[in-house]
Amino acid sequence: MSLLVVGLSHRSAPVSVLERAALSVDTQIKLLQDTIAAEPATEAAVLATCNRIELYADVDKFHAGVAELSTLLAQHSGVGLEELTPYLYVHYEDRAVHHLFSVACGLDSMVIGEGQILGQIKDALATSQELHTAGRLMNDLFQQALRVGKRAHSETGIDRAGQSLVTFGLEQLTSGADVQGWADGKRALVIGAGSMSSLAAATLARAGVAEVVIANRTLDRAERLAEILMEGGDTDVAARAVPMEEVPAELTRADVAVSCTGATGLVLTAEAVAAAVEGRTGAPAEERTATPRVVRGDLPPTSVGTDDGCPLDVSAVQGATGFSVMGEAAVAGLDAAALEQHAAWVDNATVDRRRTHDARSGARTPESDAEVIAALAATAAAIGRVPERRKPEPVVEAPRPAPVLSLLDLAMPRDIDAAVHRLLGVRLVDIESLAEASADVPMAADVDMVRRIVSDEVAAFGAAQRAAHITPTVVALRTMAADVVASEIARLDGRLPGLDEKERGEITQTVRRVVDKLLHAPTVRVKQLAAEPGGAGYADALRTLFDLDPETVASVSRATDDISTENAKNRGRA
Repeated sequence: MSLLVVGLSHRSAPVSVLERAALSVDTQIKLLQDTIAAEPATEAAVLATCNRIELYADVDKFHAGVAELSTLLAQHSGVGLEELTPYLYVHYEDRAVHHLFSVACGLDSMVIGEGQILGQIKDALATSQELHTAGRLMNDLFQQALRVGKRAHSETGIDRAGQSLVTFGLEQLTSGADVQGWADGKRALVIGAGSMSSLAAATLARAGVAEVVIANRTLDRAERLAEILMEGGDTDVAARAVPMEEVPAELTRADVAVSCTGATGLVLTAEAVAAAVEGRTGAPAEERTATPRVVRGDLPPTSVGTDDGCPLDVSAVQGATGFSVMGEAAVAGLDAAALEQHAAWVDNATVDRRRTHDARSGARTPESDAEVIAALAATAAAIGRVPERRKPEPVVEAPRPAPVLSLLDLAMPRDIDAAVHRLLGVRLVDIESLAEASADVPMAADVDMVRRIVSDEVAAFGAAQRAAHITPTVVALRTMAADVVASEIARLDGRLPGLDEKERGEITQTVRRVVDKLLHAPTVRVKQLAAEPGGAGYADALRTLFDLDPETVASVSRATDDISTENAKNRGRA
């Protein structure tokens, strides 16, 4: 059997696809049950967070396993297989282990180094254990992933490379300002009472908000979270709980709202947010309009194509491309030679034709064309247009009012209508905008150290699994040897019935020592060899050489799995 993971994340799929593919708790349970019922898989676990959905399984056939797991993900996510497939990634055996360990360390998170993923991995394992879909491999894998993640956070400064998604989201809301200064004295509304919402409430309390209001469908959970915040000795925040029906009213009082629920539909519509803004300001919330820019028709005609010697034929360019050259030079449809000539003409320079020809043949080359186009494109990107003599008119920026309501949506699928982005006086940060912002966050030097830890741990885990794979065979071999010794001692009793108990004991011990010494070196060596890459065949060799009963080996393996599973559950309870 071999480990296989099929999934999609913020690195492989757009947020719109992740949002549609998000799995509810009930759906995750059904997915696990159906995976175990499928032929290729004997164990399974699902890791589903706000920015990833991954299905882990122990399979006996790679291609059949990939096909089955992909189909199951598509069926349970509600996204068609053809649409989902381009965004799926597949990891197998050591690569699958490496992937999970990297995830556990926060290397694959939207915010590098965040530690929330460890709790999510622990929850995924607990769910699999409760449903009995986790056997020896899943228990060993996820338990080790938790240990690797904790080691990375304790031995390196990976925590400095990033922060929780909540903290990162709040930093985006402040537009670079200090979070504590920004939050000081504000009223906060937290929608939801799960792990992410609890973290948001605690983070806001520590940041210095004056009040935190918790809204949740189960009021008891909201009240418990409010009590925890009030009992905390590190803040003096006021906290209270309200039912979900009071969210619209509370939104008119809040300065900042964080939402992270498991709802399948929108929790806050654009209309509800607009009504809340109107309730705060007394005026309707207006939608942002496109940034006004200087209209091309208002500009004087460009000099391009009108000055003597200009290489661009304006009428030909317009006719071929449909582009206007009022205020900017047309680029589409022009070859490298024409672009090069125009650039040289603008700079009152001469064209060096040698750069656009092959030195030996004198012919134009794709490489020379690409070089010229790339150079001109870089200039155009820097100044906003193809170089020309007339200086571009400045862009008129529309003034934007400071937001009266800041919204942070950490749910997947989203809780807050994306149309809220268009409302004046509102700032919305959601998973999609966080994904874009996180791409620009620099990685700390400690990330390299964490990567080395992951590589070492993957190698150690692989060796341990390969060694464990041969253990049932070694146990079966020693059991067979013990049975042979017992049989021979019984035969000796029949042939020498006059042996007293002391003599019989000495003979028995001697025979056992001989057998143990004969088996010691081979069994130790075979475990060492089996732990190395490619050592899986040694178990088969032992079974063949000693004619071991396959059912005996299988029964030992099942017993080992049961013990491993029970130990993993006990560690989880502890």
